[in-house]
Amino acid sequence: MKQLRAILATAATFLLLLGLWQWVAVLNIYPEYLFPSPLAVVQGFSELFSSGDLWPYVGISLLRFAAGYAAAALLALPLGLFFGRCAPLWGAIDPLVQVLRPISPIAWFPLVSLWFGIGNLPAIVIIFLAAFYPILLATVAAVRNVPPLYLKVAENFGASRRKTLWEVIVPAAFPQITVGLHIAIGSAWVFLVAGEMLGVRSGLGYLIIDSRNNLRTDLVLVGIILIGLLGLLIDRLMGLGERWVKRQWGVA
Repeated sequence: MKQLRAILATAATFLLLLGLWQWVAVLNIYPEYLFPSPLAVVQGFSELFSSGDLWPYVGISLLRFAAGYAAAALLALPLGLFFGRCAPLWGAIDPLVQVLRPISPIAWFPLVSLWFGIGNLPAIVIIFLAAFYPILLATVAAVRNVPPLYLKVAENFGASRRKTLWEVIVPAAFPQITVGLHIAIGSAWVFLVAGEMLGVRSGLGYLIIDSRNNLRTDLVLVGIILIGLLGLLIDRLMGLGERWVKRQWGVA
């Protein structure tokens, strides 16, 4: 019953938003080509779908996102575990990380495009930069926050350093690590679109900027809606994966 109420509340919210959107469109505050109605956006979506252009736009964006995010996670997670266990070394590295972390990935784009050219690789590097620091910092903090009692018990039972890491530290730190993974998903997805607007001729970001240049605001909104829905889907899939891992460790 609670899930049904949540679904109905979500549906009501979307219907209210659609109604407001349609009402503003009917008022003709802006001409149709500047503020398309929901029906015009649906027709734009149908146009992309029937022409076969929709799936290449979506597919290449998802591939770039997966490549950049996976590379960031594969590097940041082990580094975070290592630095979290080695406080003196992290004390030396942390100031450098704190200097680099606030720099927007887009600020790196002129250099990235010079170093890696134009194409998929610069967009993947931008995604990597957007995802790397949230994962690294969350992992370091999670490892350092593992209760010392857990480590003492593992030591008393004669657990090796490797066994302590994988069977005590990682399960205990995992809930906090997932926070960084979630933040990194949102950040990487945002900068994927920005990177595609700047340096490539494919993907959802390119769809938005190209449609704007051609005054196809209906397709601009199609791209924006797809970005939001895909972001929601990726977040939910991430949540399912987290719950599965927690069940394996007996955390949930």
